Amino acid sequence: MATKTLVFYLLSCFSIAILSVVFVTQYQQKQHFNVLYLSNSSVSTTQKVWPKLEFGWRIAVATIIGFLGSAFGTVGGVGGGGIFVPMLTLIVGFDTKSAAALSKCMIMAASAASVWYNLRVQHPSKDVPILDYDLALLFQPMLMLGITLGVALSVVFPYWLITVLIIILFIGTSSRSFSKGIMMWKEETILKKELEKQKETFVNSRGELLIDTDYEPLNPKEEKSSIEIICFNLNWKRLLLLVIVWVVFVLLQVIKNDAAACSTWYWVLNLVQLPVAFGVFGYEAIKLYDEGKKRKICGNTESVCGASIEFTPVTISFCALCGLLGGTVGGLLGSGGGFILGPLLLEIGVIPQVASATATFVMLFSSSLSVVEFYFLRRFPIPHALYLMSISLLAGFWGQYFVRKLVAFLKRASIIVFILSAVIFASALTMGVIGIKKSIQMINDHEFMGFLDFCSNQ
Repeated sequence: MATKTLVFYLLSCFSIAILSVVFVTQYQQKQHFNVLYLSNSSVSTTQKVWPKLEFGWRIAVATIIGFLGSAFGTVGGVGGGGIFVPMLTLIVGFDTKSAAALSKCMIMAASAASVWYNLRVQHPSKDVPILDYDLALLFQPMLMLGITLGVALSVVFPYWLITVLIIILFIGTSSRSFSKGIMMWKEETILKKELEKQKETFVNSRGELLIDTDYEPLNPKEEKSSIEIICFNLNWKRLLLLVIVWVVFVLLQVIKNDAAACSTWYWVLNLVQLPVAFGVFGYEAIKLYDEGKKRKICGNTESVCGASIEFTPVTISFCALCGLLGGTVGGLLGSGGGFILGPLLLEIGVIPQVASATATFVMLFSSSLSVVEFYFLRRFPIPHALYLMSISLLAGFWGQYFVRKLVAFLKRASIIVFILSAVIFASALTMGVIGIKKSIQMINDHEFMGFLDFCSNQ
Protein backbone atom coordinates (compact mmCIF):
# COMPACT_ATOMS: atom_id res chain seq x y z
CA MET A 1 0.00 0.00 0.00
CA ALA A 2 2.83 2.37 0.90
CA THR A 3 4.58 1.63 -2.41
CA LYS A 4 1.46 2.45 -4.42
CA THR A 5 1.02 5.67 -2.45
CA LEU A 6 4.62 6.71 -3.14
CA VAL A 7 4.28 5.98 -6.87
CA PHE A 8 1.00 7.92 -7.03
CA TYR A 9 2.66 10.84 -5.22
CA LEU A 10 5.62 10.91 -7.62
CA LEU A 11 3.53 10.60 -10.79
CA SER A 12 1.04 13.25 -9.65
CA CYS A 13 3.73 15.76 -8.70
CA PHE A 14 5.68 15.11 -11.90
CA SER A 15 2.56 15.67 -14.01
CA ILE A 16 1.71 18.93 -12.23
CA ALA A 17 5.31 20.16 -12.55
CA ILE A 18 5.49 19.44 -16.28
CA LEU A 19 2.07 20.97 -16.98
CA SER A 20 3.15 24.11 -15.16
CA VAL A 21 5.87 24.62 -17.79
CA VAL A 22 3.17 24.97 -20.45
CA PHE A 23 1.57 27.85 -18.56
CA VAL A 24 4.96 29.49 -17.93
CA THR A 25 5.81 29.22 -21.64
CA GLN A 26 2.47 30.73 -22.67
CA TYR A 27 2.91 33.56 -20.17
CA GLN A 28 6.37 34.37 -21.43
CA GLN A 29 5.17 34.35 -25.02
CA LYS A 30 2.56 36.94 -24.07
CA GLN A 31 5.32 39.04 -22.53
CA HIS A 32 7.15 38.96 -25.93
CA PHE A 33 10.57 37.90 -24.69
CA ASN A 34 13.26 38.19 -27.29
CA VAL A 35 14.15 34.79 -28.77
CA LEU A 36 17.59 36.09 -29.75
CA TYR A 37 18.30 36.72 -26.08
CA LEU A 38 17.42 33.08 -25.38
CA SER A 39 19.96 31.80 -27.87
CA ASN A 40 22.66 34.06 -26.44
CA SER A 41 21.90 33.01 -22.87
CA SER A 42 21.87 29.31 -23.78
CA VAL A 43 25.30 29.64 -25.35
CA SER A 44 26.70 31.40 -22.32
CA THR A 45 25.38 28.78 -19.91
CA THR A 46 27.02 25.97 -21.87
CA GLN A 47 30.53 27.43 -21.79
CA LYS A 48 33.12 25.23 -20.11
CA VAL A 49 34.56 26.52 -16.84
CA TRP A 50 37.55 24.41 -15.79
CA PRO A 51 39.59 25.80 -12.88
CA LYS A 52 43.21 24.74 -12.47
CA LEU A 53 44.07 21.83 -10.19
CA GLU A 54 45.94 23.72 -7.49
CA PHE A 55 46.13 22.74 -3.84
CA GLY A 56 44.22 25.17 -1.66
CA TRP A 57 41.20 25.42 0.58
CA ARG A 58 38.83 24.67 -2.30
CA ILE A 59 40.50 21.37 -3.18
CA ALA A 60 40.86 20.50 0.51
CA VAL A 61 37.14 21.03 1.19
CA ALA A 62 36.22 19.21 -2.02
CA THR A 63 38.41 16.28 -0.97
CA ILE A 64 36.70 15.97 2.40
CA ILE A 65 33.18 16.28 0.95
CA GLY A 66 34.05 13.92 -1.91
CA PHE A 67 35.44 11.31 0.49
CA LEU A 68 32.46 11.43 2.85
CA GLY A 69 29.96 11.58 -0.02
CA SER A 70 31.52 8.58 -1.75
CA ALA A 71 31.79 6.59 1.48
CA PHE A 72 28.19 7.10 2.61
CA GLY A 73 26.81 7.16 -0.94
CA THR A 74 28.16 3.71 -1.83
CA VAL A 75 27.08 2.24 1.50
CA GLY A 76 23.54 3.45 0.88
CA GLY A 77 23.71 2.36 -2.75
CA VAL A 78 22.86 5.81 -4.13
CA GLY A 79 26.24 6.99 -5.44
CA GLY A 80 26.24 10.54 -4.08
CA GLY A 81 25.81 12.53 -7.30
CA GLY A 82 23.40 14.91 -5.59
CA ILE A 83 26.26 15.96 -3.30
CA PHE A 84 29.10 15.95 -5.83
CA VAL A 85 27.51 18.27 -8.39
CA PRO A 86 26.85 21.16 -5.92
CA MET A 87 30.30 20.66 -4.41
CA LEU A 88 32.02 20.87 -7.80
CA THR A 89 30.05 23.93 -8.89
CA LEU A 90 29.97 25.99 -5.69
CA ILE A 91 33.34 25.12 -4.13
CA VAL A 92 35.66 24.10 -6.97
CA GLY A 93 34.06 26.37 -9.59
CA PHE A 94 33.11 24.07 -12.49
CA ASP A 95 30.19 24.74 -14.79
CA THR A 96 27.11 22.56 -14.25
CA LYS A 97 27.65 20.16 -17.16
CA SER A 98 31.31 19.59 -16.36
CA ALA A 99 30.40 19.05 -12.71
CA ALA A 100 27.85 16.41 -13.75
CA ALA A 101 30.50 14.65 -15.86
CA LEU A 102 33.04 14.66 -13.01
CA SER A 103 30.31 13.45 -10.67
CA LYS A 104 29.88 10.39 -12.90
CA CYS A 105 33.62 9.73 -12.70
CA MET A 106 33.49 9.81 -8.91
CA ILE A 107 30.44 7.54 -8.78
CA MET A 108 32.10 5.05 -11.14
CA ALA A 109 35.26 4.91 -9.03
CA ALA A 110 33.38 4.59 -5.73
CA SER A 111 31.10 1.91 -7.20
CA ALA A 112 34.10 -0.06 -8.50
CA ALA A 113 35.71 -0.02 -5.04
CA SER A 114 32.42 -0.98 -3.42
CA VAL A 115 31.89 -3.89 -5.83
CA TRP A 116 35.42 -5.15 -5.18
CA TYR A 117 34.77 -5.06 -1.43
CA ASN A 118 31.37 -6.76 -1.73
CA LEU A 119 32.83 -9.57 -3.85
CA ARG A 120 34.85 -10.50 -0.78
CA VAL A 121 31.78 -10.62 1.49
CA GLN A 122 29.37 -13.49 2.02
CA HIS A 123 25.59 -13.17 2.03
CA PRO A 124 24.54 -12.41 5.64
CA SER A 125 21.89 -15.15 5.92
CA LYS A 126 21.84 -17.42 2.84
CA ASP A 127 24.27 -19.51 0.83
CA VAL A 128 23.88 -17.33 -2.27
CA PRO A 129 26.04 -14.55 -3.79
CA ILE A 130 25.85 -11.13 -2.14
CA LEU A 131 25.24 -9.64 -5.61
CA ASP A 132 21.75 -10.41 -6.90
CA TYR A 133 22.39 -10.96 -10.62
CA ASP A 134 18.70 -11.54 -11.37
CA LEU A 135 17.76 -8.09 -10.10
CA ALA A 136 20.83 -6.56 -11.75
CA LEU A 137 19.81 -7.95 -15.15
CA LEU A 138 16.24 -6.83 -14.56
CA PHE A 139 17.15 -3.20 -13.82
CA GLN A 140 20.43 -2.54 -15.67
CA PRO A 141 19.07 -2.31 -19.26
CA MET A 142 16.15 -0.08 -18.25
CA LEU A 143 18.45 2.07 -16.14
CA MET A 144 20.85 2.59 -19.05
CA LEU A 145 17.97 3.35 -21.42
CA GLY A 146 16.69 5.87 -18.87
CA ILE A 147 20.10 7.55 -18.72
CA THR A 148 19.97 8.16 -22.49
CA LEU A 149 16.48 9.60 -22.07
CA GLY A 150 17.59 11.75 -19.13
CA VAL A 151 20.51 13.23 -21.06
CA ALA A 152 18.09 14.17 -23.87
CA LEU A 153 15.59 15.69 -21.43
CA SER A 154 18.34 17.73 -19.76
CA VAL A 155 18.66 19.61 -23.03
CA VAL A 156 14.92 20.27 -23.29
CA PHE A 157 13.81 20.78 -19.68
CA PRO A 158 14.21 24.24 -18.13
CA TYR A 159 16.52 24.40 -15.15
CA TRP A 160 13.80 25.32 -12.66
CA LEU A 161 11.72 22.28 -13.66
CA ILE A 162 14.68 19.96 -13.06
CA THR A 163 15.03 21.56 -9.61
CA VAL A 164 11.36 20.96 -8.80
CA LEU A 165 11.58 17.34 -9.92
CA ILE A 166 14.72 16.83 -7.82
CA ILE A 167 13.02 18.12 -4.67
CA ILE A 168 9.86 16.07 -5.28
CA LEU A 169 11.73 12.87 -6.01
CA PHE A 170 14.37 13.10 -3.30
CA ILE A 171 12.00 14.17 -0.53
CA GLY A 172 9.60 11.34 -1.43
CA THR A 173 12.24 8.59 -1.59
CA SER A 174 14.18 9.80 1.47
CA SER A 175 11.08 9.97 3.66
CA ARG A 176 9.98 6.52 2.53
CA SER A 177 13.47 5.10 3.17
CA PHE A 178 13.55 6.71 6.61
CA SER A 179 10.19 5.13 7.48
CA LYS A 180 11.52 1.79 6.25
CA GLY A 181 14.59 2.20 8.45
CA ILE A 182 12.46 2.90 11.53
CA MET A 183 10.39 -0.23 10.88
CA MET A 184 13.54 -2.33 10.49
CA TRP A 185 15.05 -0.83 13.66
CA LYS A 186 11.95 -1.84 15.66
CA GLU A 187 12.01 -5.36 14.21
CA GLU A 188 15.70 -5.72 15.04
CA THR A 189 15.04 -4.53 18.60
CA ILE A 190 12.32 -7.15 19.05
CA LEU A 191 14.61 -9.86 17.63
CA LYS A 192 17.46 -8.92 19.97
CA LYS A 193 15.13 -9.01 22.98
CA GLU A 194 13.88 -12.48 21.98
CA LEU A 195 17.45 -13.75 21.66
CA GLU A 196 18.29 -12.38 25.10
CA LYS A 197 15.25 -14.15 26.57
CA GLN A 198 16.37 -17.42 24.96
CA LYS A 199 19.78 -17.05 26.58
CA GLU A 200 18.20 -16.48 29.99
CA THR A 201 15.93 -19.52 29.54
CA PHE A 202 18.64 -22.08 28.84
CA VAL A 203 20.59 -21.82 32.12
CA ASN A 204 20.69 -24.18 35.06
CA SER A 205 20.34 -23.37 38.73
CA ARG A 206 24.01 -22.46 39.00
CA GLY A 207 23.68 -19.95 36.16
CA GLU A 208 25.56 -22.09 33.65
CA LEU A 209 24.56 -21.99 30.02
CA LEU A 210 23.21 -25.36 28.95
CA ILE A 211 22.61 -24.66 25.23
CA ASP A 212 24.56 -22.24 23.09
CA THR A 213 21.87 -19.93 21.67
CA ASP A 214 24.18 -17.32 20.26
CA TYR A 215 22.63 -16.51 16.91
CA GLU A 216 24.04 -13.81 14.68
CA PRO A 217 21.74 -13.36 11.68
CA LEU A 218 23.94 -10.65 10.22
CA ASN A 219 27.04 -12.84 10.13
CA PRO A 220 27.70 -15.67 7.67
CA LYS A 221 27.14 -19.20 8.97
CA GLU A 222 30.13 -20.77 7.22
CA GLU A 223 33.61 -19.34 7.03
CA LYS A 224 35.28 -19.45 3.63
CA SER A 225 38.58 -18.17 2.31
CA SER A 226 38.69 -14.90 0.39
CA ILE A 227 39.30 -16.67 -2.92
CA GLU A 228 36.37 -19.04 -2.33
CA ILE A 229 34.06 -16.14 -1.51
CA ILE A 230 35.09 -14.17 -4.62
CA CYS A 231 34.62 -17.18 -6.89
CA PHE A 232 31.25 -17.92 -5.30
CA ASN A 233 30.07 -14.32 -5.72
CA LEU A 234 31.07 -14.22 -9.39
CA ASN A 235 28.46 -15.60 -11.77
CA TRP A 236 30.37 -15.47 -15.04
CA LYS A 237 27.44 -16.17 -17.36
CA ARG A 238 25.27 -13.46 -15.86
CA LEU A 239 28.21 -11.08 -15.64
CA LEU A 240 29.01 -11.65 -19.31
CA LEU A 241 25.43 -10.78 -20.29
CA LEU A 242 25.62 -7.57 -18.24
CA VAL A 243 28.91 -6.63 -19.92
CA ILE A 244 27.47 -7.31 -23.40
CA VAL A 245 24.56 -4.96 -22.72
CA TRP A 246 27.02 -2.32 -21.46
CA VAL A 247 29.24 -2.68 -24.55
CA VAL A 248 26.26 -2.34 -26.91
CA PHE A 249 25.10 0.85 -25.22
CA VAL A 250 28.62 2.29 -25.18
CA LEU A 251 29.12 1.60 -28.89
CA LEU A 252 25.77 3.18 -29.73
CA GLN A 253 26.62 6.29 -27.71
CA VAL A 254 30.07 6.61 -29.29
CA ILE A 255 28.70 6.23 -32.84
CA LYS A 256 25.82 8.60 -32.08
CA ASN A 257 28.23 11.38 -31.08
CA ASP A 258 29.49 11.53 -34.68
CA ALA A 259 25.98 11.75 -36.14
CA ALA A 260 24.33 15.10 -36.83
CA ALA A 261 21.68 16.07 -34.30
CA CYS A 262 18.15 14.99 -35.32
CA SER A 263 19.40 13.37 -38.52
CA THR A 264 17.98 10.06 -39.73
CA TRP A 265 21.09 8.17 -38.56
CA TYR A 266 20.84 9.92 -35.18
CA TRP A 267 17.27 8.69 -34.59
CA VAL A 268 18.07 5.19 -35.85
CA LEU A 269 20.87 4.84 -33.32
CA ASN A 270 18.57 6.07 -30.57
CA LEU A 271 15.80 3.67 -31.53
CA VAL A 272 18.20 0.69 -31.66
CA GLN A 273 18.60 1.03 -27.89
CA LEU A 274 14.93 0.12 -27.37
CA PRO A 275 15.04 -3.52 -28.56
CA VAL A 276 18.36 -4.06 -26.73
CA ALA A 277 17.02 -2.77 -23.40
CA PHE A 278 13.55 -4.29 -23.63
CA GLY A 279 14.95 -7.56 -25.01
CA VAL A 280 17.24 -8.19 -22.03
CA PHE A 281 14.63 -6.90 -19.58
CA GLY A 282 11.95 -9.11 -21.12
CA TYR A 283 14.23 -12.16 -21.03
CA GLU A 284 14.94 -11.69 -17.34
CA ALA A 285 11.33 -10.77 -16.49
CA ILE A 286 9.97 -13.92 -18.18
CA LYS A 287 12.60 -16.02 -16.39
CA LEU A 288 11.63 -14.64 -12.97
CA TYR A 289 7.91 -14.95 -13.73
CA ASP A 290 8.17 -18.59 -14.87
CA GLU A 291 10.40 -19.58 -11.97
CA GLY A 292 8.06 -17.95 -9.47
CA LYS A 293 5.06 -19.66 -11.05
CA LYS A 294 6.74 -23.08 -10.89
CA ARG A 295 7.66 -22.63 -7.24
CA LYS A 296 4.13 -21.56 -6.41
CA ILE A 297 2.70 -24.68 -8.06
CA CYS A 298 5.14 -26.88 -6.14
CA GLY A 299 4.22 -25.16 -2.88
CA ASN A 300 7.65 -23.59 -2.46
CA THR A 301 7.22 -20.28 -0.64
CA GLU A 302 10.88 -19.28 -0.98
CA SER A 303 11.41 -16.09 -2.97
CA VAL A 304 12.78 -16.33 -6.51
CA CYS A 305 15.67 -13.97 -5.84
CA GLY A 306 16.58 -11.44 -3.16
CA ALA A 307 13.20 -9.72 -3.48
CA SER A 308 10.27 -10.94 -1.39
CA ILE A 309 7.62 -9.82 -3.89
CA GLU A 310 5.81 -12.07 -6.35
CA PHE A 311 6.85 -11.30 -9.93
CA THR A 312 3.53 -10.69 -11.64
CA PRO A 313 2.99 -8.62 -14.82
CA VAL A 314 2.04 -5.66 -12.60
CA THR A 315 5.16 -5.82 -10.42
CA ILE A 316 7.39 -6.40 -13.44
CA SER A 317 5.90 -3.33 -15.16
CA PHE A 318 6.46 -1.39 -11.95
CA CYS A 319 10.13 -2.44 -11.92
CA ALA A 320 10.50 -1.35 -15.55
CA LEU A 321 8.97 2.04 -14.77
CA CYS A 322 11.24 2.56 -11.76
CA GLY A 323 14.31 1.51 -13.74
CA LEU A 324 13.51 4.04 -16.46
CA LEU A 325 12.78 6.71 -13.85
CA GLY A 326 16.05 6.03 -12.02
CA GLY A 327 18.07 6.24 -15.22
CA THR A 328 16.27 9.40 -16.32
CA VAL A 329 17.06 11.05 -13.00
CA GLY A 330 20.66 9.93 -13.36
CA GLY A 331 20.87 11.49 -16.81
CA LEU A 332 19.29 14.73 -15.63
CA LEU A 333 21.40 15.18 -12.49
CA GLY A 334 24.68 13.43 -13.21
CA SER A 335 23.96 10.76 -10.60
CA GLY A 336 24.13 7.01 -11.05
CA GLY A 337 20.42 6.29 -10.76
CA GLY A 338 20.85 4.87 -7.27
CA PHE A 339 18.47 7.43 -5.77
CA ILE A 340 15.65 5.34 -7.23
CA LEU A 341 17.23 1.89 -7.36
CA GLY A 342 18.45 1.80 -3.75
CA PRO A 343 15.07 2.62 -2.14
CA LEU A 344 13.28 0.45 -4.71
CA LEU A 345 15.28 -2.67 -3.82
CA LEU A 346 14.43 -2.13 -0.16
CA GLU A 347 10.79 -1.60 -1.07
CA ILE A 348 10.51 -4.95 -2.86
CA GLY A 349 11.93 -6.82 0.13
CA VAL A 350 15.70 -7.01 -0.51
CA ILE A 351 17.73 -6.91 2.70
CA PRO A 352 19.91 -3.78 3.11
CA GLN A 353 23.28 -5.51 2.60
CA VAL A 354 22.21 -7.10 -0.69
CA ALA A 355 20.35 -3.95 -1.79
CA SER A 356 23.47 -1.83 -1.25
CA ALA A 357 25.77 -4.32 -3.00
CA THR A 358 23.43 -4.83 -5.98
CA ALA A 359 22.65 -1.12 -6.41
CA THR A 360 26.33 -0.15 -6.51
CA PHE A 361 26.99 -3.08 -8.87
CA VAL A 362 24.36 -1.80 -11.32
CA MET A 363 25.58 1.80 -10.89
CA LEU A 364 29.06 0.72 -11.94
CA PHE A 365 27.68 -0.09 -15.40
CA SER A 366 25.40 2.93 -15.71
CA SER A 367 27.94 5.49 -14.46
CA SER A 368 30.77 4.07 -16.59
CA LEU A 369 28.51 4.38 -19.65
CA SER A 370 28.14 8.09 -18.94
CA VAL A 371 31.87 8.50 -18.26
CA VAL A 372 32.73 7.02 -21.67
CA GLU A 373 30.20 9.29 -23.36
CA PHE A 374 31.44 12.39 -21.50
CA TYR A 375 35.05 11.47 -22.33
CA PHE A 376 34.38 11.48 -26.07
CA LEU A 377 32.50 14.76 -25.65
CA ARG A 378 35.51 16.16 -23.71
CA ARG A 379 33.26 17.31 -20.90
CA PHE A 380 35.74 16.95 -17.99
CA PRO A 381 39.46 17.69 -17.39
CA ILE A 382 41.55 14.53 -16.98
CA PRO A 383 43.71 15.75 -14.01
CA HIS A 384 40.66 16.63 -11.89
CA ALA A 385 38.96 13.38 -12.87
CA LEU A 386 41.95 11.24 -11.88
CA TYR A 387 42.36 13.02 -8.54
CA LEU A 388 38.68 12.85 -7.59
CA MET A 389 38.43 9.23 -8.74
CA SER A 390 41.35 8.25 -6.51
CA ILE A 391 39.59 9.87 -3.54
CA SER A 392 36.36 8.04 -4.38
CA LEU A 393 38.15 4.72 -4.77
CA LEU A 394 39.51 4.92 -1.25
CA ALA A 395 36.24 6.18 0.18
CA GLY A 396 34.16 3.51 -1.54
CA PHE A 397 36.24 0.69 -0.09
CA TRP A 398 36.76 1.99 3.44
CA GLY A 399 33.21 3.28 3.72
CA GLN A 400 31.90 -0.22 3.03
CA TYR A 401 34.46 -1.72 5.41
CA PHE A 402 33.66 0.43 8.45
CA VAL A 403 29.89 0.47 8.03
CA ARG A 404 29.67 -3.29 7.45
CA LYS A 405 31.79 -3.85 10.58
CA LEU A 406 29.46 -1.53 12.50
CA VAL A 407 26.38 -3.37 11.21
CA ALA A 408 27.85 -6.75 12.22
CA PHE A 409 28.84 -5.44 15.67
CA LEU A 410 25.50 -3.79 16.48
CA LYS A 411 23.50 -6.43 14.55
CA ARG A 412 21.43 -3.66 12.97
CA ALA A 413 21.23 -3.64 9.17
CA SER A 414 18.85 -0.68 9.44
CA ILE A 415 21.94 1.53 9.75
CA ILE A 416 22.44 1.12 6.00
CA VAL A 417 18.86 2.28 5.36
CA PHE A 418 19.32 5.36 7.55
CA ILE A 419 22.53 6.23 5.69
CA LEU A 420 20.69 5.88 2.38
CA SER A 421 17.89 8.16 3.59
CA ALA A 422 20.35 10.74 4.93
CA VAL A 423 22.34 10.91 1.68
CA ILE A 424 19.18 11.37 -0.40
CA PHE A 425 17.86 14.07 1.95
CA ALA A 426 21.21 15.90 1.94
CA SER A 427 21.19 15.77 -1.86
CA ALA A 428 17.67 17.22 -1.89
CA LEU A 429 18.84 20.14 0.25
CA THR A 430 22.01 20.91 -1.71
CA MET A 431 20.52 20.48 -5.18
CA GLY A 432 17.32 22.26 -4.15
CA VAL A 433 19.06 25.31 -2.69
CA ILE A 434 21.35 25.70 -5.70
CA GLY A 435 18.50 25.17 -8.14
CA ILE A 436 16.24 27.70 -6.44
CA LYS A 437 19.05 30.26 -6.31
CA LYS A 438 19.85 29.88 -10.00
CA SER A 439 16.15 29.89 -10.98
CA ILE A 440 15.61 33.19 -9.13
CA GLN A 441 18.60 34.65 -10.96
CA MET A 442 17.15 33.50 -14.30
CA ILE A 443 13.82 35.15 -13.44
CA ASN A 444 15.55 38.40 -12.55
CA ASP A 445 17.50 38.28 -15.82
CA HIS A 446 14.23 37.63 -17.75
CA GLU A 447 15.58 34.41 -19.24
CA PHE A 448 13.30 31.98 -21.06
CA MET A 449 11.69 29.54 -18.57
CA GLY A 450 9.90 27.12 -20.92
CA PHE A 451 10.88 24.00 -22.85
CA LEU A 452 13.89 24.43 -25.15
CA ASP A 453 14.18 23.13 -28.69
CA PHE A 454 15.80 19.69 -28.72
CA CYS A 455 17.59 19.76 -32.07
CA SER A 456 19.01 23.29 -31.89
CA ASN A 457 20.40 22.76 -28.36
CA GLN A 458 22.29 19.51 -29.01
